[in-house]
Amino acid sequence: MPLVVYTLVWLAGSVAVFWVPDRVADVIWTLIGLISVVAIVVGVRRNRPARTWPWLLIAAGVFLSIAGEAIYDLLTYAGEVGGPYPSVADVFYLGMYPPLVAGMLGLSRSVARTRVPLLPADAMVILGGLGLLSWVFLISPHLFDPGLSLLQRVLIVAYPVGDLLVLAIVARLVIVHGFSPAVVLLCVGAVGLLVADTAYGTEQLHGHGQAGWPARVAWLLCYGGWAAAALHPSMADLTRPARVVSAEVCIGRQVSLLAACLLPQALLVFEAARGRVPHASAIAFAAGLTALLFAIRLFGLLADHRRHTDRTEIVRAASVRLASAREVPAVRAALQDGVERLAAGHTPHTVQVIINDGGHHDMFTPRHQHDVPIVASGALPADVDPLIGSAMPALLCSLRLDEGGLGDADLGMLILRSSGRQLEVLQAPMQTLASAAAQALERLTLTAEITRRDSEQYFRALVQNAADVILIVEPASWRVRYASPSAARLFGHGMPLGRPLLDLVAPESRDTVRDQLSSATVDTPQPSDWVMAGDGARLQVEAVCQDLSEEPAVAGIVVTLRDVTEQRRLQRRLTYLAYHDSLTGLANRVAFRSRLQEATEQARSSGLLAGVLFVDLDDFKIVNDTLGHETGDRLLRDVAKRLSATLRPQDTPARLGGDEFAVLVESAPDISSIETAAQDLVAALDRPFTLDSRPLSGRASIGVSCTADAANATELLRQADLALYAAKADGKGRWCRYDASLGAHAVERMQLRSELERAATDGQLFLEYQPIVRLADAVTVGFEALVRWNHPTRGRLGPAEFIDIAEESDTILTIGTWVLREAVDTAATWHTNTQTAPYVSVNVSVRQFHAEGFADVVQQALADAALPADRLMLEITESLLLADDKQVWHDLGELRRTGVRMAIDDFGTGYSALNYLRHMPLDVLKLDRVFISTITTSSQQADFVAGIIKLAETMDLEVVAEGIEQPRERDLLRAAGCRYGQGYLYSKPLTVEDARVWQSR
Repeated sequence: MPLVVYTLVWLAGSVAVFWVPDRVADVIWTLIGLISVVAIVVGVRRNRPARTWPWLLIAAGVFLSIAGEAIYDLLTYAGEVGGPYPSVADVFYLGMYPPLVAGMLGLSRSVARTRVPLLPADAMVILGGLGLLSWVFLISPHLFDPGLSLLQRVLIVAYPVGDLLVLAIVARLVIVHGFSPAVVLLCVGAVGLLVADTAYGTEQLHGHGQAGWPARVAWLLCYGGWAAAALHPSMADLTRPARVVSAEVCIGRQVSLLAACLLPQALLVFEAARGRVPHASAIAFAAGLTALLFAIRLFGLLADHRRHTDRTEIVRAASVRLASAREVPAVRAALQDGVERLAAGHTPHTVQVIINDGGHHDMFTPRHQHDVPIVASGALPADVDPLIGSAMPALLCSLRLDEGGLGDADLGMLILRSSGRQLEVLQAPMQTLASAAAQALERLTLTAEITRRDSEQYFRALVQNAADVILIVEPASWRVRYASPSAARLFGHGMPLGRPLLDLVAPESRDTVRDQLSSATVDTPQPSDWVMAGDGARLQVEAVCQDLSEEPAVAGIVVTLRDVTEQRRLQRRLTYLAYHDSLTGLANRVAFRSRLQEATEQARSSGLLAGVLFVDLDDFKIVNDTLGHETGDRLLRDVAKRLSATLRPQDTPARLGGDEFAVLVESAPDISSIETAAQDLVAALDRPFTLDSRPLSGRASIGVSCTADAANATELLRQADLALYAAKADGKGRWCRYDASLGAHAVERMQLRSELERAATDGQLFLEYQPIVRLADAVTVGFEALVRWNHPTRGRLGPAEFIDIAEESDTILTIGTWVLREAVDTAATWHTNTQTAPYVSVNVSVRQFHAEGFADVVQQALADAALPADRLMLEITESLLLADDKQVWHDLGELRRTGVRMAIDDFGTGYSALNYLRHMPLDVLKLDRVFISTITTSSQQADFVAGIIKLAETMDLEVVAEGIEQPRERDLLRAAGCRYGQGYLYSKPLTVEDARVWQSR
């Protein structure tokens, strides 16, 4: 109603001032201004804004403007001349700006605390553009006019500057609050003020006397707009905490900023088109200022985006925690932690989460509505606990599913006390967290309700449909008074009703039953296992007894029986598997270590000894590679049986994994007993095993340690491992007891292995060639390539010192390929007479032959060196004869078809698989030195060698005797029919150059 009344009065006065004489019009004009002042005061009292002083300052500014107008009229009528300029009235006109600017800033205080720190920069951009226009078209044409006084020039600058300040502050209100009615009316007043002052100053400078109708219309709009803004109810929103404004820029704001930015360039083009640029300095200054402000704005946008991203991530993480919470404390903790992270920084703050559990009546009464989320701490309900920082304002976020406030009561309240700026920034993310927390609480409530209802239905059907047997037993006689229907499945045809419970259990469980029934309680029943003897079947059950004698509906002891026969059988099976190896049935690593720990402690207390034997099968990998893993598993089972048969009953054999076994020798009186056990095991495993009518070697190396040398079980295992390593290094098939030097030996071997990996690539390996001669005339027919290692510190090393180490890793593949290529390349440089050119013989390991594509590697090496295939002989070991691998047989056949010759090396020292000689594609059989060295002293050995040579001749195999060192050995071999040989009797291994000289003899 006040707004309608004022509007009518304003319209009537506006019409009157243009139709009545000037003196009456001036009086009406003054009355309109005074009524506008009164209207602002009435609007303040009626609408009750949060802060009244900004509106009162605006009213004061309007009053000063009206006072200046009245004084101006008096001066005009007293002098009976055109209005004086400047005059005392200008003091009141200019005095209007300080209260107006202060009042507008008071309205924009909430704006300054929003999440839009870019508003000052935007306002400065627009203000700079308007200022440039004012300078070019209003100020500059008159400021440098020599006909004007200094005071007139000052006024020329003062009025536009004041108007632009007022307009810029109102523009800030538009950006944040939008075009609300109050903001629109304030804009009308600010634009009217700018137009009125511009028109008034122009008319006074041109000597037109009193203000013309443009100025009067503009002032009417100024007074009317501000008064109507104060009377409109939306004016109260301008002094409340402003909403958190998004950093996004609306279209109107973008257009305004773009126009202000392009204004200097437009003026420059405009003046240049006219032939001169009188305001170049002002345009350049405005353009530079605009660029600086846009740079500031860009950095502000980046910082704002970073803060927004951080808050979004915090809200997302907290929402995930809330969604996964399974109980109310977890919801509270997730919500508290999320808000703490949002509010983290230098601003003091406190966070309080209140769950609506009925204990906060003032907070959650239906009449209490939080229309304004940010309130003073004094406005909080009385039952909210005071916290540190209670003097600060508080942000209230209801944990409510219905954001409109019309749904169910609040599930809780989230309260953050901090600075006003902090609260305004965090209002939106906190409301999001509050909504997520409300959903989590509602989910927990619904889940609990569903669980409760399901539980009721479950317990109603439990007794009649449960698989467990429920019995009610008389407290005194322990007779069964009630049995659930499921008892028939447990007791068979003999239902237990009326029978003593002790008669239903096996004799060995009766003492347990007595104790459990006697000690039955209400709150903490303890389960135990009974053996039931029903229907002739012995079933194992888990029994729980609960004394409900005091319950009128029960009046007895409730016994719940659950059949766990299969479960206990499975548990025993799993327990067995947890401590036993599934393949051999021996103890596994876990059981062995546990038993070893007990044995070492017992040995320490009893004074006896305990020993550990680490058993590792030699060359077991060859069995897996050649005969398959199934055969390897069968061999491991036979080895385990032989171990168990050889040891004492109190000793513990175990399989640690792969082909590794361990034996715990307990209660040994002295170290010799432990060593004897190791010797017996070596002897037992040295006897071949027979699988599918095929002899297989189970020879093993054993490392021995005892508690006399070790302080604990871990040390005992480590020492046995080192001893095993030493046993293998000494030639395998033996046992070795730990001593202090083995540790250094193991380290040395590991270092040698590491150095060997670099030897092939660093050029430390080289080949020597030992001649292979025809025994009849000592003519050289070939050379055996022998690898050597020129070690940087140890000097020249033979293959016996590093080939075994290379076999333990893939290094043997690298070395083997290098030896093959080097030997083939060297053989290609020997004289080219194909009738007399010697061949080269190269040793190939089993792992190398099993490598994928070995045949292709050999053929490629021959092709690269242009060496005929018949001048290459590959020496393989007997273990390869056992291979049933089709790929191995295919590669052997393919190489032999190309002309490469095959020799079996060290025949008779390994598996002695004579049965395979007639099937294997071989050309040469090489007799090991172990046979040759004794033929001069043993006629039996000489006859054995002669038999082998005869057998080879029958199979069309050439025989090459290795290690011939005496003429007598050569003569006996020739007499037995051996045609070829090699050894120190003829020559030691030669270098490449010496081999060439040897051929030219």
